[in-house]
Amino acid sequence: MRVLAFEDIYDMEAMFVSAGIDLSDVTFQQRWDSSDALEHIESFNPDVLLLDHFIPPFSGYEVLEELLESTVTRPNIIVAMSSEHSRNQAMVELGANYGTIKFNVTELGFWPVHSSS
Repeated sequence: MRVLAFEDIYDMEAMFVSAGIDLSDVTFQQRWDSSDALEHIESFNPDVLLLDHFIPPFSGYEVLEELLESTVTRPNIIVAMSSEHSRNQAMVELGANYGTIKFNVTELGFWPVHSSS
């Protein structure tokens, strides 16, 4: 699984590790701003795209809007993960698969979890 996160404040990979998400078969990349977002999405070709709304210079909503209007391959799963519910809902209405408060993104059911031995 290839995961690309656009998040400017929190280290998303560390958040996944501390939540017990198994990243051994995940290629994870985080962009700390949304400059050249489409180019990064196209070159990385993620299965999962995580979009924070409040990220400079273009909001997650603007990135999603641009992505959906482009010829760039749409990731299988797009997650709106703002700290504000209404922003997530707006991105879901635009075309994101999920909208969740960013601190709950690790609770979505498609992440691989460490098996308990």
